[in-house]
Amino acid sequence: MSASPRPEPFRIDVPDATLVDLRRRLAATRWPESTGPDDWAGGVPVAEVRALADYWRDGFDWRAQERRLNELPQFRVRIDDYDLHFVHVRGRGPDPLPLILTNGWPSSIHEYARVVGPLTDPAAHGGDEADAFDVVIPALPGYPFSRAPDRVGTWPEVPGLWRRLMTDVLGYPRFVASGGDLGAMVTAALGALHADVVDAIQLMAVFGSTTLDDPSLSADERRFLAERVEWARTEGAYAHQQGTKPRTLAFGLSDSPAGMLAWIVEKYRAWSDGGGVLARSFTPDQLLVTPTLYWAANSIGASFRPYADAAGPALPYVEVPVGVTVYPGDRPLPARAYADRHFNVQRWTAMPRGGHFAALEVPDLWVAETRAFFARAR
Repeated sequence: MSASPRPEPFRIDVPDATLVDLRRRLAATRWPESTGPDDWAGGVPVAEVRALADYWRDGFDWRAQERRLNELPQFRVRIDDYDLHFVHVRGRGPDPLPLILTNGWPSSIHEYARVVGPLTDPAAHGGDEADAFDVVIPALPGYPFSRAPDRVGTWPEVPGLWRRLMTDVLGYPRFVASGGDLGAMVTAALGALHADVVDAIQLMAVFGSTTLDDPSLSADERRFLAERVEWARTEGAYAHQQGTKPRTLAFGLSDSPAGMLAWIVEKYRAWSDGGGVLARSFTPDQLLVTPTLYWAANSIGASFRPYADAAGPALPYVEVPVGVTVYPGDRPLPARAYADRHFNVQRWTAMPRGGHFAALEVPDLWVAETRAFFARAR
């Protein structure tokens, strides 16, 4: 029997030369000519990106953000032909519940940085120590500091990697999982395919194989699926490009930090709950951590891999208990009946605020709902 892979400690340490080059490129940006009113209707306004890029160049303190991220214990481990970067923070309580968190795109481990403390040490954050979690936050293969092998078919392997990370590497016989966006896909697959080690899953997005041509759909399900089709038509061009010609797109975004910033920030504005105003949901510092990680690791192109890779077969019905959390800024809003077709939904919560990046945007609400749902798994 072969030995389990052993993780090695890891710290983020972006070279000074990388930061100098980033500022140089930002200063040399050639800004696009106007193609109409400088508003969000035609994409990210030049004025918005320019102001944020100026702050990225002259005001953003990356080293302070780096120190905060490095307060979280981080590791890398080799599993088969993957090099995985992950955060692992042990809880302070009588029996912490192992929880793996998976982000989506365009995001990073930073999305969960604000919730690690309340999850792992609830007593220090006004909670009950009995609600403590052991928190594991892996970076998806291809995302900053997680290397994916250069072959097709890696995306369907991620749930199995997460299982091995939790059981073989970290020694947890059973665990729970939570995720949104692409992370919801990974989390759903954990519940569907690895129920022998997964006790419950929490989803911030609902995916399923049932389509609009199914005659058994309810009116609410038809509404949801029709809205999803319309959303893909009006808002989903990024996914089509990333899924069909990812390398072509990566040339420009890997060379121009302003271009990459525009590509990412458009989604933070569109998918948050700030009424179209970024500053209502995120500070400039919060917006710039993930782009800096992508830039430092040269991983923007690799982050497109889930869109371009084979999706794998449709998942079977998920029997483990499932909690679905619906945030108003993350459209289209799913239908409960559609979720019930594909998941054993034990808790359905419509949140009062928040969007796609809820753990970053509304961390207190996210933590409270996560504690409430997983209480059943303790």
